[in-house]
Amino acid sequence: MQVLLISTYEMGRQPFGLASPAAWLAAEHHDVTCVDLCVESFPEDKVLAADLVALYLPMHTATRLAVKVVEKIRRLNPKAHLCCYGLYAPLNESYLRKLGVETILGGEFEPGLVALANGKAGVQKEPSISLDRLQFLPPLRSALPPLADYAHLRINGTAKTAGYTEASRGCKHLCRHCPVVPVYQGAFRIVQPEVVLEDIRMQASAGAQHITFGDPDFFNGPTHAMRIVDALHREFPDVTYDATIKIEHLRKHRDLLPRLKETGCLFVTSAVESVDDAVLEKLDKGHTRADFVEVVGEFRSTGLTLAPTFIAFTPWTTRESYRELLSTLIELDLVEHVAPIQLALRLLIPRGSRLLELDEIQSVVTGFDEPALLYRWKHPDAAVDALAEQALKLAAQKGSRREIFRKMWDLAVDEPLPENFDLMPRATIPYMDEPWYC
Repeated sequence: MQVLLISTYEMGRQPFGLASPAAWLAAEHHDVTCVDLCVESFPEDKVLAADLVALYLPMHTATRLAVKVVEKIRRLNPKAHLCCYGLYAPLNESYLRKLGVETILGGEFEPGLVALANGKAGVQKEPSISLDRLQFLPPLRSALPPLADYAHLRINGTAKTAGYTEASRGCKHLCRHCPVVPVYQGAFRIVQPEVVLEDIRMQASAGAQHITFGDPDFFNGPTHAMRIVDALHREFPDVTYDATIKIEHLRKHRDLLPRLKETGCLFVTSAVESVDDAVLEKLDKGHTRADFVEVVGEFRSTGLTLAPTFIAFTPWTTRESYRELLSTLIELDLVEHVAPIQLALRLLIPRGSRLLELDEIQSVVTGFDEPALLYRWKHPDAAVDALAEQALKLAAQKGSRREIFRKMWDLAVDEPLPENFDLMPRATIPYMDEPWYC
C-alpha cells in the first residue's frame, strides 16, 4: 500500500511521530513517504499517489494546522483513506470525522496504523485509544528532511544541530490542564533503551550535536531515563541533551541532578505554570511555589539550567498576581531563562480536560469552539483579558528576552524595574530557537 505520513508542526523538531510508524509500516513492506509541512511544501503528487494518508496530531497547534490540510487532501484524492493519529486525534474525534477523517488513533498508535494498512483500509476496526505495551522498532528517519532544516540549539552565540527522540509516552500524573491525561489516564509507556539509543546513533551520524528528549516527563521512570543518558554519554561524550521534568520529580530525585549535569544535560524544561499556590492546587500540579524556589536553588548549585514554562493567564489571574510572576522571575534571576511567550500564554481547555470538573471553570466557559478545538472562556475581569492580549502582542515582537520582559513589566506594573535590573549578570542560557510550547 502507498502510505503518506504527514506532520504539520512539532515545535521545530524532526518528528518522532513520523519516523517511528514509518519503520513499522516499512517492516510490513508498505511503501511509506513522510512529509513534514513545517519545513516542506504541500506534496500534491504524493497525495494523489497515496492509498492511505495519515496526519500526526501531537499538539493543539498541529491539529489546527491539520484541519486545512485534511480539506485539501479530500479535494485532491477523495479515494484515499484518511487517518489522524497522536494525542490530539481522539480528543477531537467527532470534529475530525465530520471533516472526512475515517480512522482515529491515539495513545500507542503504531500497531493501529499497521493494521489499517494491512487491512487495505475501510471501517475502523482498531480502538481510537490504545495503551498497549509495545516493543518498538528503531525509527526510520531517512525519509525525513535533514536535521539542519529544524530548530537548533543556541549556546554561547553558536547554533548546533539538534535531534529529537522519545524515551516514553504518557504520564503517571493527572494534572488538570494537561492534554495527556484524557488519553493516557495516568499510564505511561516506555520506549526500550536499545531503540532510543539506536535512534540517537542515527541522528548523531546525521550531524546531531544535541538531543531533545520529548517525553511528557523524563522522570516518570527515572531508572529508565538515567540508563539511557548514562549510555548516551559513554558512547557520545560530546553530545548534549535536554529533557522535560516536573518540579515534583526534580525535588524527589534531586540526587540525580549531578548525574544529569555529568552526562551532558544542558537544561531541563519544567512546567511550573504559576507561582500562586492556590492556582497550582486548582491545576493539581503536585508542587508549591516554595518547591519551585527550592528547585531553582538546587539547579543553581548543581550548575544546571532550569527553563520554566508558565500559563500566565488563567481565570484566577489578577493584575497583581501577574506582577508577582514578573517580580518572582527577577528575584530568582530567571528573566533570561523564560521565553517571552511563556509570559503571555492563556489557559487552553481542550475537550476532555479535567479542568471542566471545577465549578470556577464552568462559570467562565462560554462553550466549545469546535474549529478552534477548545472551550472558550472569559475572565471575570475584562481588564485581565485585555492585558493578556497586549502581552501576547509583545511576546511576538523581535528583541532579546530581557528587552521584551521590560516591555511586559511596563505594561503590567505601575512602578519602575528594580534599579539593579540592567546590572544583573546575564548568564549564557542554552535554548532551542523554536520557543513555542503548545
